[in-house]
Amino acid sequence: MADRDPTVSDPSLAHMATITDRTAADFIVTVPEMAESISEGTLKQFTKQIGDSVGRDEEIATIETDKIDVSVNSPESGTIKELLVKEEDTVTVGQGIAKIELGTVGNTKDKGAEEGEKESTTRHEPTVSQPKHERIPEQEPKQDAPKPSSENARSSSVQVDHTPAEQAPQGGQKLPSNRQERRVKMNRMRLRIAERLKQSQNTAASLTTFNEVDMSSLVEFRKLYKDDVLKKTSVKLGFMSAFSRACILAMKEIPAVNASIEGPNGGDTIVYRDYVDISVAVATEKGLVTPVVRNAEELGLVEIERAIADLGKKARDNKLTIEDMAGGTFTISNGGVFGSLMGTPIINLPQCAVLGLHAIRDRPVAVNGKIEIRPIMYLALTYDHRLLDGREAVTFLVKVKEYIEDPRRMLLV
Repeated sequence: MADRDPTVSDPSLAHMATITDRTAADFIVTVPEMAESISEGTLKQFTKQIGDSVGRDEEIATIETDKIDVSVNSPESGTIKELLVKEEDTVTVGQGIAKIELGTVGNTKDKGAEEGEKESTTRHEPTVSQPKHERIPEQEPKQDAPKPSSENARSSSVQVDHTPAEQAPQGGQKLPSNRQERRVKMNRMRLRIAERLKQSQNTAASLTTFNEVDMSSLVEFRKLYKDDVLKKTSVKLGFMSAFSRACILAMKEIPAVNASIEGPNGGDTIVYRDYVDISVAVATEKGLVTPVVRNAEELGLVEIERAIADLGKKARDNKLTIEDMAGGTFTISNGGVFGSLMGTPIINLPQCAVLGLHAIRDRPVAVNGKIEIRPIMYLALTYDHRLLDGREAVTFLVKVKEYIEDPRRMLLV
């Protein structure tokens, strides 16, 4: 009788073969959907390598986009069998990046243990050759260096005399010996920031108005209540919440500050909003990001401060989502935390205005006819002159100044 394939003829064995095939099947991990406006990114790092075991929902790679970093998690447990792309490659949504062999996690661990034992054994084996620095000089083979010809000697002498570290330019100053250069490719976030800022300069009719604010009352207010607030709410009371609230109240009188221009060919429609989503500029290692505090008009000082602190922590931990970044109707940028004395912030399109805060410095000012030393901060409001006239922009900034110099005013609105 001819031999038969038992996996085909015997139904029970065929069922077992199906299970085996399914258990050992290869699964392709693809780039997930990231956001409506993001279709590609740069694969920055594989957190798992070939032969590594991976659990379900465990991260295997990180993709850098122009807004956030996206984590790629494995939908199944198994072993990394093949990496289909390289780090720093551009990948698109739906593209396969890794091949996983399902159901072999335990085997991979045993294999890794065996390899570790082999490496341990190898490390403890004595070596025959001695390191170079332990060899006895007399045992080294001696090689006579070729005697240079007269032409070679002259050439060598010329090269030494003109080495940049030895050459002295006019004035007798010697150049430093280390004059290396490094070229690093811009990451996607930095490229996006450059594109957006240049677009803002090319599109908006930007103009900046300045004012100064006496921070005495707000400093005293914070000093009186920050410990109680921290004890009751675990929130550190700062100045950003007060400026946010002051801007929200000033927008009630100048609503155009919270508006934007939309439409083709530069825009022909003004969009006014009854809500305020404040974008807070946060500096990270990769660049400046602007997460959004939504419906800030409904929040109190402590709630705004908590929201800003949470977004700042997520930004520094690289955990911001697309939802955290989307939207925003007005931006506040606090360069004062880095010591900036004065600057002109750039509008975050499609918004029409951005408020820049700066460092607080003690300065002599005239108060009721007398010279006093007060903590003074410069404010800068950059606005789109296509939508905001100078009168409206200046009035808005003066209103903010009045609310900050006397925080009690904010209780009357």
